[in-house]
This record gives sequence, structure tokens and C-alpha cells, in this order.
Amino acid sequence: MTSLTDSPLFQPFRLKSLDLPNRIVMAPMTRSFAKDGIPGPENAAYYRRRAEADVGLILSEGTVIDRPSARNDPGIPLFHGQAALDGWKEVIDGVHAAGGRMGPQIWHVGAVASFLTDWVPDDPFEGPSGLAAPGTPLGRAMTDSDIADTLDAFGRAAADAKRLGFDTLEIHGAHGYLLDQFFWSGTNQRTDGYNGDSIARRARFAAEVVAAMRAAVGPDFPIILRLSQWKQQDFTARLATTPDEMARWLLPLVDAGADVLHCSQRRFWEPEFPELDGTDGLNFAGWAKKLTGAATISVGSVGLSGDFMGAFAGEGAGATGLGSLLERLERDEFDLIAVGRALLADPLWARKIRTGDVEALTDFSAEALGVLA
Repeated sequence: MTSLTDSPLFQPFRLKSLDLPNRIVMAPMTRSFAKDGIPGPENAAYYRRRAEADVGLILSEGTVIDRPSARNDPGIPLFHGQAALDGWKEVIDGVHAAGGRMGPQIWHVGAVASFLTDWVPDDPFEGPSGLAAPGTPLGRAMTDSDIADTLDAFGRAAADAKRLGFDTLEIHGAHGYLLDQFFWSGTNQRTDGYNGDSIARRARFAAEVVAAMRAAVGPDFPIILRLSQWKQQDFTARLATTPDEMARWLLPLVDAGADVLHCSQRRFWEPEFPELDGTDGLNFAGWAKKLTGAATISVGSVGLSGDFMGAFAGEGAGATGLGSLLERLERDEFDLIAVGRALLADPLWARKIRTGDVEALTDFSAEALGVLA
């Protein structure tokens, strides 16, 4: 492959105060290497290596808000408390020293236990209805007071992200975690104003989270919101089965202050509504951009031949052609592309792609999850 320096992938992107040199985003990936929830020098070096090697925007692993049961693994980093915030300050300072841009992914896991550890928080898991999946009880349903405190915790995290010097932030609203559990009728069985017979009503909590974080950072600080149709609890789950339903889901979130929608698919090249004719095979990010006018990030097995969950079972995933990606960027289907496992395995992935040094790429394998390379 020849150099891609002049391709759409390496064109700059600007939005509000965010100024990126290219369209490559490091996707957030849980690493569970933060001892006692505190990012240390190893975590800072891990992110800095990607910043040094041409990644346009780095999104951190999920880092949790100040709620008692916001995480389900003791190695997940905190985004509250002086020690943790000091650790994140070292991370962002190192990324900036390397010329990079970065945002933390702000997270609450909801009523979801980890499949990697038996650890559980001291307080019960909390979610909209105390369900980990449809018909699967876990933890407790959040009270009005819990919801108010959670909104406040998201707002404080946003203010801290800006104060520490991050360039943006991302809210985790995907993959069956807290915000997504409110979206999903199977896990949202509430009888108050946070549920109803439409996805627009179930989007209320997430819209309030976005609004609280927007109020904390002001109008010019970019806010990214990660979303998905699929859940870790059900790969076939869909929140929106038509473009009209998707618009009713997404428009309230953009109206609340989300600038960028990070649209997670298991495979980015798959059309979101394949049953519709004449749609040019738009993927999730393509439809989100078309329906809302917001900037979008696409993601899903970029540069890999394997499936996401298969990687955790030890199945390899080698580098694949990027022709479809470049074509979609060229026609402005979406604005940015997030790369996960390929960048986890090879810190130099973006630079090697830019220079055409494909033969030197390091393939992803399950062993890569065990180190901060």
C-alpha cells in the first residue's frame, strides 16, 4: 500500500475548540490496569505512545463518575477524588507534550457485572429498574434522589475534564451500560417520566446527563456521546428499527448539547438499514449524521478481520484493506473513524497506515489485552 498522507483519513478536522490533525480516533477500551482506580505512569505512557505516533484524537478507557457502584472492576480508573484526578492530569499533560489531543470517556456501568472478574462493589449495582438484561435482576432500581445525584456527578466530571486541560470528553451511552439501560425497553421498566412507549421518552435520562455536562463546560467545549444499537447482553438488540425512530432517539440528545455522536457497530462497513432501498448502504454513523446534522464517529473492527467478542476468546484479527473506509470518508458519510484493537496491539498503527508500512503492522491477539504496550 502506498502512503495515505494525502487521503481523507489524514485531513484535519475542526469542531468548536477541538482541532485535530487527522480523522483517526483511538477508541476507548477498558484496560483494568489502574491500581486502586488511580492512573499511574504506565497508563500515562500508554496514551502518550499513541499521541507520538499520529493518532488524531485519543479517547481514554472508561473512567467512572462519583457514584458508589459506578464500576464493576477494581482496575477501572476513577474520575473523581484528588489522587485519581492528579493521575489523569499526568496523562493529559503527557499527551499534550507529545502533540496529541485527548478526552476522557466518562462512564457509569449501571446494573452490569463484569465478565472478566467476580469482584463486585460494596454497594449494590444500580440501574433504571434493577435489571442487567431483560428478565435478569441485578442490583436495585434508581430512586429520584439517585438520579439527581448521578446527574450531579456527571456534571462534576465534565467540569474536572475541562479544568484538567482535556480537549474534549466522551459520555459512554452504549453497550448496555447505564445510559443504554434507560434507552432499552427491556431494562427500563420504570413507571415515571424516564420511561414510556417511545425511544424519545426513554432518552430523557441521557439527555439530562448531556445537558448537565454541557452546563458544566460551557458552549465551546466539544461533547462526544457514544451510542450503540447492540448490547453486550444481546448482540441483536436494536433501539431504532427505522430512520424515523432513530431520529426520535438521537435528536433530543443533540438538542441537549451533544456535538459528536460516536456510533458503535460491531463492523463499521455494515449498512444500518439494509432492508431499505436507495440508501447507499449508510452505516449507523452515516444515518446519525444524515438525521441530526451532528458530526459522527464510526467504529467497528477497523483494520481487523476478526469479530470483536471473538478476540476475547483468543481468535486472531489481522489487518485488512481500508478501501471501504476511505471511500466512506471521501463521500462524507461520517467525519471520524475510531480504531480500537488495532491500536491497542500496535501503538504505531496510525503512522504505519499513513506511510503505507502495512507489512510492519502488529496483528491483534488476545494476549495484547494482558499488557499496556
